[in-house]
Amino acid sequence: SEKRNLFQKFFGNNAKPVLHGAVNYELLNKTFGIFNNYNGDIYDESTVRSCIHAIATNCAKLKPQHRKERTVVDDSLNRLLWLRPNQYMNSYDFIYKIVTQLLCTNNAFVYIHYDALGKISGFYPINSSNVRLLEYKGEMFVEFSFLTGKKVCLPYSDLIHLRRHFNEDDIFGSGQRETLRTPLNVLSTINQGIINSIKLSAGLRGLLKFKTVTPTNRQKQIKDEFVESYLNINNADGIATLDPSTEFQELNVKPQTADDKQTEIARENVYRFFNISENIVRSTYNEEEYNAFYSSVIEPIAIQLSLEFTYKIFTEKEIGHKNEIVFSAERMTFASNATKAEVIAKLMPLGIYSINQACEIMEMPKINEKFADKHIISLNYVNAEKADKYQKVDDKNNEEIKENGNEIKSENETNN
Repeated sequence: SEKRNLFQKFFGNNAKPVLHGAVNYELLNKTFGIFNNYNGDIYDESTVRSCIHAIATNCAKLKPQHRKERTVVDDSLNRLLWLRPNQYMNSYDFIYKIVTQLLCTNNAFVYIHYDALGKISGFYPINSSNVRLLEYKGEMFVEFSFLTGKKVCLPYSDLIHLRRHFNEDDIFGSGQRETLRTPLNVLSTINQGIINSIKLSAGLRGLLKFKTVTPTNRQKQIKDEFVESYLNINNADGIATLDPSTEFQELNVKPQTADDKQTEIARENVYRFFNISENIVRSTYNEEEYNAFYSSVIEPIAIQLSLEFTYKIFTEKEIGHKNEIVFSAERMTFASNATKAEVIAKLMPLGIYSINQACEIMEMPKINEKFADKHIISLNYVNAEKADKYQKVDDKNNEEIKENGNEIKSENETNN
């Protein structure tokens, strides 16, 4: 039924499954634009998933806001963004999924769904298997293909498109399967070596030496009987028997595996690819490390999200009236309480923070008093343009000081 059809719920009647008469959209360096969203098995590799999870969980702390002239607008769009962008995802899940797709394939698409009145009713991340660019009546469309066999064509203007490693392609972010192939192969080899080492250590290896001439078929029979007797899972005592004509000589096989340093280097190559450190992945970072992580990884994604959402949601006129979408980091508490207290102590006297804003920074409940929302300023500061008046030095005094200075200067010159 329609209620159980996610395809219909996501796209409704706004999307066309096929555009008859559409042609491939020609790019500068390609005759047509096609992007395969298949990312190999990179997300199934534990180190890669740990890196992506660390970045996505921290990005998901960002708070999307509709602002006008830097003031948060309390409207349906703002509530839609920061609370529940669509009926299946809250804001945290929504951002987490977008960032995960971006890091896996270097491209992420979000469909802006409009209702019958032309009002935005939801934002839906699109997880397709293939993407193709089409041109229809002078407009660029994106055809998404899904594993179910369904297809949908959407105007590029209705899509929020985020890209990573944006280089050789004119529209899409660069693929990363080849770039990650070597470090992932190394990690896979190391893991397989560890598994094989455990298997070798758990087994018994050796030679059965026959003291007399024994036919080949008899040798095989004795070997099979020994294996069945000794290595059988039901043999709880671990004891096997051999007749005097046969001797077992154990072989000490020492499997070679990568040492800790080699494993660390292999993982470091993956960490470097995602521009994070092991301390970030393990959540053992200090304040300086997290600040560096925020500045180099989280903030660029937040800026990208803010710019793309703003441009695709608002008209030129609305943008001209200072409407914007900002992915604020106000929920990201990466500073220690000591640092927060120091910042408040320095900035509150300048009138930058109110009491309630300081409470919010310290994760304390707000004070329900009018004075708590007012900004206070220290009387130790004065307007630079009025500093002379504040010190009661007027223009007349300045002239007298200047004349006295000139008289003293002339007298000194005469004496010299």
